Amino acid sequence: MDFLQIQGKTKLSGSVSISGAKNAALPIIAMTLLAKNEVKITNVPNVADIKTLAQLLSNLGARCEFKMPNELIINTSNINSTKANYDIVRKMRASILTLGPLLARFGHCEVSLPGGCAIGQRPIDLHLSALEKMGADIQIKDGYVVATAENGLNGARIVFDKITVTGSENIIMAAALAHGTTHLVNVAKEPEVVQVCEILAKAGVKIEGIGTDELVIEGSGKKLLDIDKICVIPDRIEAGTYLCAGAITNSQITITNTQPKHLTAVLGKLEQMGFGFEISDDKITLLPAKTIKPCEIITTEYPGFPTDMQAQFMALALVADGVSTIDERLFENRFMHVSELARMGADIRLNGHIASIYGKSELNATDVMATDLRASSALILAALVANGTTKVHRIYHLDRGYESLELKLNSLGANIKRLSE
Repeated sequence: MDFLQIQGKTKLSGSVSISGAKNAALPIIAMTLLAKNEVKITNVPNVADIKTLAQLLSNLGARCEFKMPNELIINTSNINSTKANYDIVRKMRASILTLGPLLARFGHCEVSLPGGCAIGQRPIDLHLSALEKMGADIQIKDGYVVATAENGLNGARIVFDKITVTGSENIIMAAALAHGTTHLVNVAKEPEVVQVCEILAKAGVKIEGIGTDELVIEGSGKKLLDIDKICVIPDRIEAGTYLCAGAITNSQITITNTQPKHLTAVLGKLEQMGFGFEISDDKITLLPAKTIKPCEIITTEYPGFPTDMQAQFMALALVADGVSTIDERLFENRFMHVSELARMGADIRLNGHIASIYGKSELNATDVMATDLRASSALILAALVANGTTKVHRIYHLDRGYESLELKLNSLGANIKRLSE
């Protein structure tokens, strides 16, 4: 099993290119189930989650071919199974994104329940209740969602009880092939959801309200779509992580191939902490702070502060001059990295879903263990400023969502080695 060995107290400089967004690429891959043609997807991040979902589609009978590490061609015209087996789904919750497209196209599918998650329960009841409103018969049998809509799904008015990103994406894709008009209320507004809508609109699906929390979608009546070549949007979470790497080392770095408008909340917090920026169309340069100030963060849905950046900012807060607070309102178990940061000397106190981070902490290298994808990046950030050499174990979490992270950080001047134990 691989681990990362990180030498602390290194300054960073230079520039790094941001990869395509994993959380955009996953629904796009699922969306190819709606296509009558072969679909080329570019700027695909070369990470484990992408390969897992491509394998799932291959198991269903699709042809998935990586022409290059970041280019994927998918043809779903020969799908011969509509059962997403547990062996694949258990590796990645986002596999549930195949539920809506499979049901809308074939009128029947069986998708394994994704089960729990290291960062808390993320139930799919909102997905299921929405599909039922569209006329599907939903049953849970032997750990599988068995969904049937023999004559296809029908448009309906659906109000999501809470904002759900994968739920929104699943139902948007299902509505694209439904009979009639679907009206969705309280839709997630994340850039990844917006890209799904834009691709469907370009393929001829009439969608009103793209980018808002209310969508009106005119379905094709089970007619498959002609989906053009797709370029995945840049990963705003990866971009935020590298900005935090520059910030925690108080270094000037530049990130390229990014969309600054997707990072408004993250840039706002960094600015509050004393950092400056030079921003152009697809490039952000982080300018060091004279004094790194503490901050207050409340995680919420886009365009608010993303929960996927909470762990990285907790690491950054360790070098701030004062007490920072993080109020995690989206997931109940997303502070598991606190105990690992404490092993490095961090002073973090938890009170329910609120963490108080006391800076400036003197961090010392030790062995730590990643508990989830974003927690792993937080430990790496802390290691960059720790005294000595830190070993971060269980980095298979990291490989799910970051492409070549150690190589990119090394290109900025970090000293990181990937080793096996």
